[in-house]
Amino acid sequence: MSLGNKIVLSVVIPVHGVQGYVRQCLESVLEYEGDDIEIIAIDDCTPDLSGQILDEIAATDHRVRVKHLEVNVGLGEARNVGLGLASGEYVWFVDSDDWITEGSVTAIMERLARGEDLDVLMLDYARTYWNGRFNRSVQRKLFREDETRPAVFQLKDRPEILSILPYAWNRVIKRQWLLDLGLRFTKGFYEDSPVSYPVLFAADRIAMLDRVCYAYRQRRTGSITKTQDRRHLDVFGQYDTIFGFIDSRNLGGHGLRKVMFDRMMWHLLIILALEHRIAKEIRPEFFHRTSELYNKYKPEGYTPPDGIDGMKYRLVERDAFAAFERSRMINRVRVSVKKQIRSGKKQVRRAKVASKGKLKGLYYKTQLRAPIDENLAVYASYWLRGAACNPAAIYSQQRRLAPGIKSVWVVRKGTVKNLPEGVPYVIAGTRSYLRTMARAKYFVNNVNFTDDPVKRPGQVYLQTQHGTPLKKMGLDQMDHPVGAAEMDFDQLIERADKWDYLVSANPLMSEAWVRSYPAKYQLLETGYPRNDRLFHATPQERARLRAELGIPEGKTAILYCPTHRDYQKNFTPMFDLAKFARALGDDFVLLLRAHYFYKVKDLGLPEGSVIDVSAHPTVEDLAIASDALLTDYSSIMFDYAVLDQPVVIYANDWDTYRLTRGVNFDLMAEPPGAVATTEHELVETFRTGAFGGDAAAKLRGAFRAKFCVWEDGHAAERVVRRVFLGEQLPR
Repeated sequence: MSLGNKIVLSVVIPVHGVQGYVRQCLESVLEYEGDDIEIIAIDDCTPDLSGQILDEIAATDHRVRVKHLEVNVGLGEARNVGLGLASGEYVWFVDSDDWITEGSVTAIMERLARGEDLDVLMLDYARTYWNGRFNRSVQRKLFREDETRPAVFQLKDRPEILSILPYAWNRVIKRQWLLDLGLRFTKGFYEDSPVSYPVLFAADRIAMLDRVCYAYRQRRTGSITKTQDRRHLDVFGQYDTIFGFIDSRNLGGHGLRKVMFDRMMWHLLIILALEHRIAKEIRPEFFHRTSELYNKYKPEGYTPPDGIDGMKYRLVERDAFAAFERSRMINRVRVSVKKQIRSGKKQVRRAKVASKGKLKGLYYKTQLRAPIDENLAVYASYWLRGAACNPAAIYSQQRRLAPGIKSVWVVRKGTVKNLPEGVPYVIAGTRSYLRTMARAKYFVNNVNFTDDPVKRPGQVYLQTQHGTPLKKMGLDQMDHPVGAAEMDFDQLIERADKWDYLVSANPLMSEAWVRSYPAKYQLLETGYPRNDRLFHATPQERARLRAELGIPEGKTAILYCPTHRDYQKNFTPMFDLAKFARALGDDFVLLLRAHYFYKVKDLGLPEGSVIDVSAHPTVEDLAIASDALLTDYSSIMFDYAVLDQPVVIYANDWDTYRLTRGVNFDLMAEPPGAVATTEHELVETFRTGAFGGDAAAKLRGAFRAKFCVWEDGHAAERVVRRVFLGEQLPR
């Protein structure tokens, strides 16, 4: 729905450190197709790639305006900047790590179009959690339409709406009216309140929209509500501002001052109860200042409520912190006893499980008591299959830059043969393995280690992953049942909690990792260590590898790397390999590299035209030796682009893959080269030379500019300098 050229709604979105979420946020608003809204995105000097994402979206939609700030001013001031730039009749302040539910912008615009001349439109919301829970707000009953309630009202008619949490994003406000009131967001924590409460007191026309419009993300990490910080004391100044506004305009009548006072006290006591917000050393100060506000703003003739809350109020009134803490401790003991009784059986079960664990033996426990070896690093890759991928590249640079650190690879017994000669190793499950895992300082892997080893304080875990996530990964898989089949997301996030560093090869990867694995690691935006070799590849190395692989001289070698499909149990080529090879003739040879999840059986392929290289230990060898890459949705396309050689995408089942597995960007809109969707198109792409033509090269150039921007041949060195040598990475 569009109401013409006039801007009806300005959506102000401050942005800082949300590269994993901001795209979803903006796209959820832009789902609305009318031209009568504008998005004003304020880049609050974000330290990550969020600003680039904003510019990318603004370049494709004229309704988005981006303001880049040179210094970080904080959420409140960023909102004020956006308010100053807004031109809509109404303004809506949206947080950039949240999103708008489907169809809600349209519903809001339709309500504003009724001609009710609203001052404030209240919106219902739901809390969303990393584990997929979606809980509607506890105040949802207040939004229900009821014939006994007026559709448009003042606060005195419904004072109970003050119990709706005072966020800026759950109310749409008339813009010029807000400016005329002189209300602005303040600096510091709890900056929503000095606007969100006063607009309800001042409004003549309030309405409620009985719809979950807003998805309020409960971030697992990075939220101020989970941070111990003296800035939680800012809350007292915010309430001074609120009551100052109410009293200056005599808006506290009809019992509203009492309702606001009770709301303030509820909020302050909630904050005080949360130890992850209020550190032990500032609790006395917080309590004392709560007592000051109590006595400063207590309504005349005020009587505390009955029960436990009333007892707390009386202790606050007397500034009796010691007595308050004693009552709190007594209650905690009571709750603790109940929990211990309930957990007794669980502890017995856990003890039985622990006694059976492979790594819980006396020897391992003894090694855990020994000092950590500050000069010992453990490497592993691909579920202990050998030395490969990013860990192998980092291992090579670590030996060069930090030779004093001894390195050892963990492998399974049957995969020792995959290790280059002279590489030190331990076999998983042996005493040497137990000792190494218990005492090493550093751990490097491109997948997760098993859950049995204990990560001790002081040990450092570097997770490299093993490919750019075109497909959804981690928690993002929860919305795609095929990809999430048999996935234990609780276990997955527990493993991510062990990571100290996570490598990113490109902006897409950074955006996906923050969202997919919300843990407290440091993101290393270095480029991919394994791609350093591709960057430095020489004609001499290429010639040697082609000879070793048996690629006939003069033939065009096509490296075929199909991805794993969750809906396929066995390796089934998506086209007839033998027919394809015959159609191309003697000028081409196909290097077949099946995904490592599959065991390739005899496919009856024509000898000489197709070479099965699935068992070759290093895919980088194959990339350097080949002339072109043929893949579908494998992450190898991002690595291969570093070589600046032709890439062909065979996407005969793109819609199926996209819907069942989920993807992070539209490969069909931004391919790295020519795209074929049928076997005939695929053959013609190579037979006509289109795979290496100008159009394909132009697509490859754009792809490289977007996804190979950090690939300069020094990624592994950067990782080693940060993790092993403690150097800071240049921004």
